[in-house]
Amino acid sequence: MQIFIHRILDSKALWIVARVLLVVIFLSSGLAKLIDFEGGLAEMRSAGLHPPIFFNIATIITLLTGSFLILMNRCVWLASGALSIFMLLTILIVHTFWHNPVEGFEVALFFALEHVTVVGGLIMATIVSRMKEKEQGLK
Repeated sequence: MQIFIHRILDSKALWIVARVLLVVIFLSSGLAKLIDFEGGLAEMRSAGLHPPIFFNIATIITLLTGSFLILMNRCVWLASGALSIFMLLTILIVHTFWHNPVEGFEVALFFALEHVTVVGGLIMATIVSRMKEKEQGLK
C-alpha cells in the first residue's frame, strides 16, 4: 500500500493537479476581471484604489501571469512571490478586519486567514518545484 501511495505522490499527474488546484482562485479572479472589466473597475473603486483602471490591469496581469507560470512550472518562485504579495496586500487594503465593526469583523478575518493559508500553499509549491528541479538536475 505504501508503495502505491508513493507512486501517486511522485507522479507528474498529481503535481499538475496540485498546481491547477492552487491557481484556480487566481485564474478565475483574473479572468473575471478581464471578461467583466467594468466589474473589476467597480471592485477597485470600492477598495479605494485610484486610478481603478491601473489597478484592475495590474491585478489582471499579476493573477494571470502568476497562474500561467505556476501551471507551466516555470519561475514558480517569482509567480508565488508576486501572488503572495498580492494576497497580503489584499488583506491590508480590502480585508481590514481590525477596522470592521462586530458584524463584519468575522467575515473579514476569515478572508484574511484564508489568504494567509494560500500564501503558505504558494510557499510549499515553490519548495516542491525547486525540489523537483534538483531531482532532474536542473539547477
